[in-house]
Amino acid sequence: MEKRQFGKTDMQVSLLGYGGAEIGFEGATPEGVKALLNEALDAGLNVIDTAAAYLTSEELIGNAVSGRRKDFYLFTKCGAAEGFTKFDWSKTGLLSHIETSLRALKTDYVDLIQLHSCSREVLEKGEAIEALKLAQEKGYTRYIGYSGDGEDALYAIKTGTFDTLQTSISIADQEAIDLLLPVAREYNLGVITKRPIANAVWRNSQKPENSYHHVYWDRIKELNYDFLSSPESFSIALRFTLSQAGVHTAIVGTKQPGRWQANAEMLKAGTLSHEEISKIRARWKEVGGSNWKGQI
Repeated sequence: MEKRQFGKTDMQVSLLGYGGAEIGFEGATPEGVKALLNEALDAGLNVIDTAAAYLTSEELIGNAVSGRRKDFYLFTKCGAAEGFTKFDWSKTGLLSHIETSLRALKTDYVDLIQLHSCSREVLEKGEAIEALKLAQEKGYTRYIGYSGDGEDALYAIKTGTFDTLQTSISIADQEAIDLLLPVAREYNLGVITKRPIANAVWRNSQKPENSYHHVYWDRIKELNYDFLSSPESFSIALRFTLSQAGVHTAIVGTKQPGRWQANAEMLKAGTLSHEEISKIRARWKEVGGSNWKGQI
């Protein structure tokens, strides 16, 4: 799989990474995760992204692939915990999160620690940033990043503190393309895109029960892109995200072995044409425009 230089870091990241939220929240089995991740690593995956907030995700990943630690870059997030029911942005709390994550992941270090969508107000206090810098000094992480969206993420970039940004970009979530990507390029940040296919909400004939998907469902209904009824809809959506200037890797979650490889196959068609991208962007601006904010 093609790899891209990850901003100012020394990492060359695969275009498609693995997002660990789904396995934590949807009860994946240890056996299933082990099969899934090892197959993906064998197929060229080299980015695994997870978080303290994703319930059992870190433990499942640690049990599955800690023995192959040199084969991939390991990213996690701190500040939010226990399924986003608890938050702690203090220096002591963040370092505790990170140390707990390292134990769960069965590793001495991660390649990237990210603040998990904290507000500008938290960042301005400085303690959260100090905690990440201390974690770096302790050797817990090689790089530090910010995961989030909107004006909070813009402020985070402009602090000049972070090496990376993780943010939402998809056919249903385009605020970051104009608001964040140009500034991230200016600061030479590595950019990770989350929800790069907008949770593929158009595959459902009815509105999903899970409220997590409702915003994208409503947006897709209004956008009504003509390609959504095509067998190529997933490929077009994923390639749209990875075609944006300044994006380095897109993380996709699944708990089904073989799915990551199927997603990777979609990228063989290459980036979308300028005409295709312009059409999607024009429709977004026509229907939602500045009223539709990035989803945290």
